[in-house]
Amino acid sequence: MTGFGDSVCIYGDTVISIDIRAVNSKIFDLSQKIPSIFKNKEQDIRTILSKTLERGKIDLNITIDKSPDILEYAINKDKVKLYYRELKDIFSELNTHINDAEFLTTIMKMPDVITTQQEIVSPELWDKLEQDIITACELLCTNRLEEGEIIEKDFLLRITLIQDYLQKIECYEKNRIDTLKNRIYKQLSDLVQLYDENRLEQELIFYLEKLDITEEKVRLKKHCEYFIETMNEQTSNGKKLSFISQEIGREINTLGSKAYDVDIQKLVIQMKDELEKIKEQLANVL
Repeated sequence: MTGFGDSVCIYGDTVISIDIRAVNSKIFDLSQKIPSIFKNKEQDIRTILSKTLERGKIDLNITIDKSPDILEYAINKDKVKLYYRELKDIFSELNTHINDAEFLTTIMKMPDVITTQQEIVSPELWDKLEQDIITACELLCTNRLEEGEIIEKDFLLRITLIQDYLQKIECYEKNRIDTLKNRIYKQLSDLVQLYDENRLEQELIFYLEKLDITEEKVRLKKHCEYFIETMNEQTSNGKKLSFISQEIGREINTLGSKAYDVDIQKLVIQMKDELEKIKEQLANVL
């Protein structure tokens, strides 16, 4: 299931853009691209996303419109002045001349002149950023719900078709049994040696019981009803629906193996086709 969510966090003169993109995945797989000043909040951000989005391949991108309120680095002016005085004295003693641009370049390369700020995210800024991340997640979830409604209608259509095909099997069942019995009797009539008719009847009953598909039809009907019931629950049931679809597939396969009837097997093939379409879409369901 795909989705996207955007939000803008405005804090004073600072504008922070939040962009979240998600595609389906069986696990929660987060890729974060965030400014270094928020690195200490990386785990907090991960917790928010995993709790809200549950699973999926998530790409989070946070960018900052530079402003005086937030700097990713700081220049140690005291160090610059100290290095300036000391280097000036050294150059004077050595009677060496250097222009101001080269002098400043040299100073800026000295240790501890430029430092990365660590404690720069105020509680107020984090609270604002956290809320806007949640807002972006909620927008993404809204997109997911809209896509989910489309998938739900498709599922309902496919399951209804399977149920319709299942119902059509009934009109072929009596002819199927009669055809099998006639085929057996015809083959026996071609035999020269005699056979025990009572034993034949017993074996025939046993054989036809093995080919009976009543149980498979009942289970398939129940599985389809359970699929729709589970689909209507207000929880994330993607895995559960996947398990039910596997059970539906087993019953359809058994029907096909027991059919011994061209018309029933055609219906089984159509049911399989609809089930495969369901399985393809289940990969996009949470």
